[in-house]
Amino acid sequence: MKTLVLALHILCSVVSCGQSVDKQENMGDNKILIVYLSRTNNTMAVAKMIQEQTGGRLVELELEKPYPKDYKAIVAQVAEENETGFLPPLKTKIDNLEDYDTVFVGFPTWGMQLPPPMKSFLTENDLTGKTVVPFNTNAGYGLGSTIGTINTLCPGSEILEAFSVKGGIERDGILFVMEGEKESEVKEKVNKWLTSIFKHQ
Repeated sequence: MKTLVLALHILCSVVSCGQSVDKQENMGDNKILIVYLSRTNNTMAVAKMIQEQTGGRLVELELEKPYPKDYKAIVAQVAEENETGFLPPLKTKIDNLEDYDTVFVGFPTWGMQLPPPMKSFLTENDLTGKTVVPFNTNAGYGLGSTIGTINTLCPGSEILEAFSVKGGIERDGILFVMEGEKESEVKEKVNKWLTSIFKHQ
């Protein structure tokens, strides 16, 4: 029932049912959390597009010890964390997680895997009984093993179809791209995805 309320809200928002989008967190009895990790702000841009259509609270994941700014240095550190299974401690804490029924989780693809900070979030927080909705930006190589990892870390959650779109290519110096024509294109794709995943709920 809670997912149905969300679905109806999104459908009305996307097709403009005679009223503006409600950006409040509380939509009927369904409260939404949008948690995201974003290094070059592309995933953040998608998170904001989702918020425009669903309302909800935006939360950016931050580490107690931030990653280095240098691209090669972060690649090396993340590769080591993935190899050892190290989960970096998060500065971000969500004390009232129980208040939310639907949790969007947004992340870039790093090394074809779910970034360690998102693994930290899903390990530290019990999302049992919640609807989990993944969304992703990547350098053109897709989701990799990220959805499998989310399924493993959220065994008691209903996990909906993920959204994935090409963002920047940091290794080539192409950083933030969600602007102008690209922004409009991605926003349309986000709206269609939201309508698709919720219309049958």
